[in-house]
Amino acid sequence: MKETAQRRPIVQMQGIDKRFDDDLILRGIDLEIGEGEFFSLLGPSGCGKTTLLRTIAGFETPSAGRLILDGRDMAGVPANHRPTNMVFQSYAIFPHLNVADNVGFGLRRDPRNAQDKARAVAEALEMVGLAGYGRRSATALSGGQRQRVALARALILKPRVLLLDEPMSALDKKLRETMQAELRRLQRQVGITFILVTHDQEEALIMSDRVAVMFDGRIAQMAPPRELYLRPASRQVAQFIGFMSFLPAQVSGAEVDVAGLGRAGVEPGQAPGGLHDGQADIGIRPEMLSLVEDAPRPGQRLSEGVVTEVEYYGDMSYYDIVLDGAAQPVVVSMKNLPGGVAAELGDRVKVSWDASSLMVFPPRS
Repeated sequence: MKETAQRRPIVQMQGIDKRFDDDLILRGIDLEIGEGEFFSLLGPSGCGKTTLLRTIAGFETPSAGRLILDGRDMAGVPANHRPTNMVFQSYAIFPHLNVADNVGFGLRRDPRNAQDKARAVAEALEMVGLAGYGRRSATALSGGQRQRVALARALILKPRVLLLDEPMSALDKKLRETMQAELRRLQRQVGITFILVTHDQEEALIMSDRVAVMFDGRIAQMAPPRELYLRPASRQVAQFIGFMSFLPAQVSGAEVDVAGLGRAGVEPGQAPGGLHDGQADIGIRPEMLSLVEDAPRPGQRLSEGVVTEVEYYGDMSYYDIVLDGAAQPVVVSMKNLPGGVAAELGDRVKVSWDASSLMVFPPRS
């Protein structure tokens, strides 16, 4: 993966606001998206991510700010003259056309002859794994095939930026996982910029070079997936990306005294808002805690507690454990390996952890 700083910016947004009547939907959006980057806009429903995508596409006009695509200011440029194409959540497949005619729909005004257009359609279908499907009726397609047709129809016009508005939300879990891998492979193959809107945290982390997390019309954090997960910029981001347990603590200098865990040293990078003496909340991910039978590994700390809930997921088990000295439980995730440590409801257990995995946040007000 290339570093974003080394990519030429193809999308630049500077102070973008979008207002609908009295509602301010986008609030001062500043971002740059690099050429060839797979970029995701992630957030809960109503956060403004689809409005932002539609603004890039030209279906919405900013109330303030500047949008530059491929080095050109988009003020006054209609959607059909922008270097973008969009795959909608509904796919918008024409039921009265066969697959080939759906894919080639955008070539109606193309000056190429019919043979060249047919070749372009065949290449686009092969690209998305639908070679030989050209004569099939659009009504005879599965959900995954309909998505591939929509992608082929968008890609045949060779946009500089492909915009994807939750294209996998209607698919079942197994097909969605398959299509995530295929879409990522396709993006690498064609080498153009993909911008994906999704509310699925796992989808964004799996597929993206970078992710912008949005709340209330603002970008709360923009970072590569690993940084976003391991070093969230706020408690709100931490709670939205994956799961994190929180325990009350007291901060003194570079040391925290955490309910159920005890005293530990922390680095400034573990505190997004800075280390400040006084009360704080300590966050820790489930996989950063482990059940152990005896002593922890070198460098690990040890706490004890009681299992209050067990959730079995086949490959993983999740345990709610109330640690000694804590009022609320932490969640511990464990791989279900042959001979591995497991526990039952009510068991007293030992939990190992590392101080470097703790995150320090201001206490909930």
